[in-house]
Amino acid sequence: MRKFNFIRPIFLIVVALLVKSFITNLCKLFGMTPDAAENLGFIAMLVATIIIYSRIAKARRK
Repeated sequence: MRKFNFIRPIFLIVVALLVKSFITNLCKLFGMTPDAAENLGFIAMLVATIIIYSRIAKARRK
């Protein structure tokens, strides 16, 4: 049985939260309403999570 890597899920969570906060703050800076900025930040978080997970899974298969 292979050892479980604790860094990968932590990295995934950290990247998701950083992307969400960065996009939300950037949208607020450009004048969006806070609700719309939160929604856009959440969508960006989901996209970033899918991209990072696919890269991690691809690297694990090799």
